[in-house]
Amino acid sequence: MKSALHELILGEKTDTVLRRFAINFAILGFLIHLAACTLYRFDSLQVNEMESFVDSYLDALYTPFSIILAYEVYELIKAIPESFSNSIGKQFEVITLLVVRDIFKNLANVGDTDASTLDSDVAFIAVEAVVFVVLFTTALYFRYITSLSKPSEYQDDSVRVFVNQKKDLACSLVVIYVIVATYSVTSWSFGVLDGEGNLSRTVFFLDFFTWLILSDIIILLVSYKHITDFPQLARNTGFVLSTVIIRVGIGTPGYNGAVMFVLSAGLAAIVLRLSSDPKSSVSEE
Repeated sequence: MKSALHELILGEKTDTVLRRFAINFAILGFLIHLAACTLYRFDSLQVNEMESFVDSYLDALYTPFSIILAYEVYELIKAIPESFSNSIGKQFEVITLLVVRDIFKNLANVGDTDASTLDSDVAFIAVEAVVFVVLFTTALYFRYITSLSKPSEYQDDSVRVFVNQKKDLACSLVVIYVIVATYSVTSWSFGVLDGEGNLSRTVFFLDFFTWLILSDIIILLVSYKHITDFPQLARNTGFVLSTVIIRVGIGTPGYNGAVMFVLSAGLAAIVLRLSSDPKSSVSEE
């Protein structure tokens, strides 16, 4: 029964359907947003409360990237039962896209700034571009290392129980994901109507990463019931710490947030490198 529920929520068939839907919806959303920007440019659309969303053609890029990000978050949850390394790697893929979306948003706002602040805006975009490269490299490094690790053909009962517990946790996190997404979109929409909404990465992601940290801590504690090896505990603790730093970075604007992202990437990459040493006995579970 539990296996069937996991297959229904996080199985390959569901993943294929959601991926196709996300791509098509992203294309449709981009075209609609682009059309709104065009109408606004020719004074055919009056949206005082949402002027910041349509005053530049670059704003149209925000919609498809938000939809793709929503799908990538699902992929992140889907990777949780596989291994801690896989889920952390997916986490950096999500943050990489989040930073790219922020860069597009900031580029759209550059033309609206005066000359006195233009230099500082460009400098910050340059820093964000460097952060993107660091995060992208980290995500690729995680993919490379995890692709080298071969899953064991034999799993004892304790490992199978642990994997099943992670599947249950992943299914629960999908439910939380839907609830948090619904609440965030609803709150943001009402804020826009009241003239208080803004394009911020804290919308949804700040709350979701809070829940992601809680799920990582649960996995860490449960794993210690099955595997008492210190390197395993230290590795997973390091990964949880990198997630906490990312969460702080999401809620921290400006250069401090950028530094937090780079710090998290460096920490996670070093922990992965140390734990993937041939002499290390750290399990990938």
